[in-house]
Amino acid sequence: MTLDIALPFYGDVDYLKQTVASILTQTDRNWRLIVVDDGYPDDSIPGWFESLNDSRISYQRNPKNLGANGNYRKCIELVTSEFCLIMGADDILLPAFVNNVNQIIESNKDIGFLHTGVEVIDETGKTINSLTDRIKTFVRPNGSEDQLLSGEQVAKSLMRGNWMYFPSIVWNTKLLQQVGFRSDLNVCQDLGLAVDMLLLGKPMYVSSQVVFQYRRHSGSDSSLKAISGERFTEEKAFYSGLSNELAAAGWNVAARSARFHATSRLHALTLIPKAIRSGGAVTTLFRHVFR
Repeated sequence: MTLDIALPFYGDVDYLKQTVASILTQTDRNWRLIVVDDGYPDDSIPGWFESLNDSRISYQRNPKNLGANGNYRKCIELVTSEFCLIMGADDILLPAFVNNVNQIIESNKDIGFLHTGVEVIDETGKTINSLTDRIKTFVRPNGSEDQLLSGEQVAKSLMRGNWMYFPSIVWNTKLLQQVGFRSDLNVCQDLGLAVDMLLLGKPMYVSSQVVFQYRRHSGSDSSLKAISGERFTEEKAFYSGLSNELAAAGWNVAARSARFHATSRLHALTLIPKAIRSGGAVTTLFRHVFR
């Protein structure tokens, strides 16, 4: 199977090149890379991709900036393989990623999505284990082996705390294009999409083999939105609406977890000292924690 790898880009060019280099070193060469540049102001990028001279790689630049969600949705339109990855332009695929994914899918073609094993790195590529990542490990389903999960049980665990790393998820392309990202989300789009697939009755596969490096750094889009309070304004509205959807599906335990969104509140609480120091949206963070 050929795995489509979509790469929405707007940011650090050096990280972009590291990401592409990690794709080029895959032991399984059955992949196709689709780079969608959302108008980043660097005219050297098209020429660099042309210099790679690899027919598996396509590059295009949006004539108008679409924003993160819009560029993700454009990537969804462009993928054609049975399964696809929409990764961050600062993350790294370890050499066995495509091989590991293809082996899993060969035996699990009915899944809605596959969460690969992840390790977290900082700006320099050093492996880290931040408080956020320790919480993700704590709330994710127990077990050191691969797991096939479905239904309210996994929805409940995701409502208690989003333990997923969105850029590491491999999606069933047909379902991804059918469901799509919710257009009103810029931070929670991964969680919204995952729950939408679970509500359709599609299982998720959780792999224990670490084949993906997720880069966490203070300059990331999600980090900046967290300090500004934008992230939590969106999360509060998202969880409120989702609790109603889950209740309507009869998933009442998951609905209660969504209403409380415990780790989302905890995340906001941990950011308050940093927001005070940097002049961030302290009031918004307090409101998210205590209301």
